[in-house]
Amino acid sequence: MHSEPTDPDVDLRVPAQRRELARGQWPVIAVVAAGGAIGACARYASALLWPTATGAFPWTTLWVNVIGCGVIGVFMVVITDVWAAHRLVRPFFGTGVLGGFTTFSTYAVDIQRLVDGGHARTGLLYLASTLLAALAAVWAAANLTRRVIEWRQS
Repeated sequence: MHSEPTDPDVDLRVPAQRRELARGQWPVIAVVAAGGAIGACARYASALLWPTATGAFPWTTLWVNVIGCGVIGVFMVVITDVWAAHRLVRPFFGTGVLGGFTTFSTYAVDIQRLVDGGHARTGLLYLASTLLAALAAVWAAANLTRRVIEWRQS
């Protein structure tokens, strides 16, 4: 049975193409992993510092996600509009650190625990408020950053 290659432009049987792939992708994977470890440790530390009681509104996870989205808004404007960043900055900080810091999985588990624990209204409130606050944070941070940049340049 003949199977198609994952990427028809790359033939891993060719040593030069294997080296090119390794040179291009391994540094990105490494910085995403390092950044992810940093972000996940920061998120875990926040959960230890501000634990959520069973059945209570998960404020810590909400604020982690909102703050992370706000920082993503600032970061994306700065690296696209202001600063010609090194090619590994975006995967390290954007995907790694901020991806590890913000958390969809904990958000989903929090909602499930609230619903399973008989706190469906709190779960639904948390579901909607996190979504709206995170979107508002990234939008507001990006717009405010653009305005500050424009103001500083004038």
